[in-house]
Parts: sequence; structure tokens; C-alpha cells
Amino acid sequence: MPKTAVSEKEASRTKVIEALNKARNMELQAITLYMNQHYKLDNEDYGEFAANMKLIAIDEMRHAEMFAERIKELDGEPIPMAVTKLQMGQDIRVVFPFDADVEDNTIFVYNGLAKVCRENGDGISDKLFEAILAEEQIHYNYFDNVGSHIKNLGEAYLSRIVGTPSTTGPSTKGFALNKVGA
Repeated sequence: MPKTAVSEKEASRTKVIEALNKARNMELQAITLYMNQHYKLDNEDYGEFAANMKLIAIDEMRHAEMFAERIKELDGEPIPMAVTKLQMGQDIRVVFPFDADVEDNTIFVYNGLAKVCRENGDGISDKLFEAILAEEQIHYNYFDNVGSHIKNLGEAYLSRIVGTPSTTGPSTKGFALNKVGA
């Protein structure tokens, strides 16, 4: 194989690994955010919200691991990047719209990263992004719906949730897999 073909292939592989590491980093930040929110919601006795937040964090853990495994398959190294400041102590009225924005941004960024994979000839990584994007859309829909209910129904909606159980039961499949029945 000509030397230029090898270096082009290596450059493409490097771009894909960088895209995968960026996505993995976003997942790691989401895990931290959602678990922190899970603890706060549970402490405030919003059990149903806390349980779902924990399951969504489990989805994000699975995503981070999927990205790491793909990076390793490409002979790369999963590298954590700089962590942004965590939003602590958010009021329940802010949590769900904030998280909807996080997921909406993730969807936008992942579509761009999937394009990087396609343009660099890595259909497998592109398909990985496609699968994860479908779950991120489920998360976005949930956060957006709950945020809309809180905004439109206010205290009546929140009083229906307060005191609900926070156990996630024996399933640790996560939120998206529970929704699609996998």
C-alpha cells in the first residue's frame, strides 16, 4: 500500500477516535449530572423522577462504554477530557428543561460526529452514533414532556409525583431499553 494511503487511513482513524472520545466525554458528564439530580430528587421525595433519572444515567453509562469499546477496536485509547462545571442544586422546575437542552445539544453534536465518521469511511462508528442518537431522542422527549407538565400544571403535577417510590427494581437496563421493551 502506498505510504500516502496509509497516512490518509491513519488520519481518518484518528479523526474518528477523536469524535468517539468527544462523545464519550459528553456521556461521562451526563452521567455525573443525572446521578447528582437523581440523588437530589430522591432526597426531595420525588421518587418517580429520581428513579427515571437514575435509569437515564445508566443509559448514559452504557453509551460511554459502547464508545470506549469502539475506540479500543480502532486501537485508540478512551481518554477523558476536561469536565465542565456541574450544575448543582437545581430547583425541580429547572431540572427538566435544563436536561432537555443538554439532550438537544447532544443530538446536534452527535449528528455532526456521525458525519465525521461517515466522511472518514467508518460506517460502524456511524451506526453506533445512530443507535445512541435514538436513545438520546427518548431522553430528550422525556425531559421535554416532564418540563412541559411542570410548566403547565405546576404544583398540581408535582404533588402527584411527590411521595412516589424511588426504587428502580431489579432492572438496570436503563430508561431507553425499558421504554422500547428490549
